Order: sequence, then C-alpha cells, then structure tokens
Amino acid sequence: MSGAKVVPPGVDPTKPSAGRLYDYYLGGTEWFEVDRIAAEKVRAAAPYVEQAAWANRGFLQRAARWLAAEAGIRQFIDIGAGLPTRNNTHEAAQSVAPDAKVVYVDNDPMVWRHGQALLVNVENAVYIDGDLRDPDGVLNHPELRKLLNLSQPVGLMLVAVVHFLSDEQDPWGVVKRYMDALPSGSYLAISHGTEDRNDVRVANAVKNVYKNATEQLYLRSYDEVKRLFEGLELVPPYEGAKPDLTYLGLWGAEDPELADTEESRWGYCGVARKP
Repeated sequence: MSGAKVVPPGVDPTKPSAGRLYDYYLGGTEWFEVDRIAAEKVRAAAPYVEQAAWANRGFLQRAARWLAAEAGIRQFIDIGAGLPTRNNTHEAAQSVAPDAKVVYVDNDPMVWRHGQALLVNVENAVYIDGDLRDPDGVLNHPELRKLLNLSQPVGLMLVAVVHFLSDEQDPWGVVKRYMDALPSGSYLAISHGTEDRNDVRVANAVKNVYKNATEQLYLRSYDEVKRLFEGLELVPPYEGAKPDLTYLGLWGAEDPELADTEESRWGYCGVARKP
C-alpha cells in the first residue's frame, strides 16, 4: 500500500484529513503518511474500523439504488462525498437508472481535485468544491445548477459527514436549510457515528485522533440523529420493519439479523421523504 505522491495547492500534508482517512480505511491511495499514522491509531483503538467504513459504504450503495429504483429519484447531491471510487453514488444509482445525475461536493482540495479528474469521462456526474455548512453556496453553485433541476425531487446524501459538525454549528439547522430548499418528493439519506452501543473508551480514543485532523468527530445518540430527520417521513429500513433509523449494516439488508454486526453499530442511518 502506498500513498499520494503529489500535494495539490491548498492541501496541508502535515495534518490528517477526514476525507483522506476514510480513503485509507477503504483501501484507497489518496492519503499521506500523516493520514496513515492517524488511521493506524484509530485501528489500534478500533480494529474493525475498515469493516465499519465498508458497512457505511454499503449503506450508501443500497440507499442510492433504492432511491433510484423504488423512489424514482434521478438527481442526487452527495455532500462530503470523499473520492468517487469503489462503487460510489453515481455507479450505484446509474446501475438501475442510467440517466441518474449526481453532483459530488467536498471542501478538501485534494479530494475534489482528484474527484474531478476521475469523473472527466463520466456522464451525468460532476465534482464541485463546496462546504456542507454553506447550503446556499452549494445549492447555487453554477455546476450544480447546470446539471440538476432543483424544481424536481432530489436525493440528498449526507453519508458520514454530519458527525463532523459540532452542536454549535447546528447540524440540525444546516440539514433543515438544505431540505427546505428542495421540493416535495425529495429524499434525505444520512449516516452518522454513534457510541450508543459501543465502548466509550474506544469512542474517546477515536475522537482524540480526530482532534488533530482537519475535522473533529462528534458522535451522537439515537435521539440526536433522529432529530436530523424532523419534519420528514422516514421509510422502513428493511422489509417488515417500521419506519425508523437503524444501524449501518441493516438498512436495505436481506437478512437483518445476520447484518447486525458489531462494526455496523458504530453508526445510525436512515432515509426519509420530504412530504
């Protein structure tokens, strides 16, 4: 395994990046030595970090396919997307709806520059520089407006990104601003880290690693995560379930009991419709 060789303008290679750490967990190559060291500290505290990352990626893939196949969504905004590789949103959605359009958004210069390069020959998918905390800037970005029609329903994907907002940054208000700007029939998909069913000492060790990264990590309770969906209609996470949040591996699972693994419990996830 080797890391990135080029440092793009605006990137500090001496400070771990949340996006590059996630790429490392998923077996990517766009990371620096400082990211590897931080990721290995996370692994030392939580040896199943890769499985947790893949459980999260599995939720994104199943949610994107469901939104395209069952909800008829043809437009997606994926914020804090990381690198658009390893079967990301556009591939998952376009596997069932080839005409699906996806706008990826990230504020890490290395991530979005590399993402733009990866999507050069990909139809109906673009990568833009934007920050989750700036809904107006994201939704009014000229490249987003060029590809998407925001008078039509949109699938907003906030996968493993809201937990980088502190309470003071009001993640609930930020999410509401996005959904208020999107039309009826739009959907929100969120996954968010939690320590509800996990060892607090492990959670604290992981959070301490992120204290030195570009973004801090804020794990939240079931009630705090569910509040992000306020005013929306949660869909059942799997056949026979009531509309609700669930753990990462369970959403869309064919066998929920088998999917309820220890690593999948590091995050809640849900999909909800705007009435």
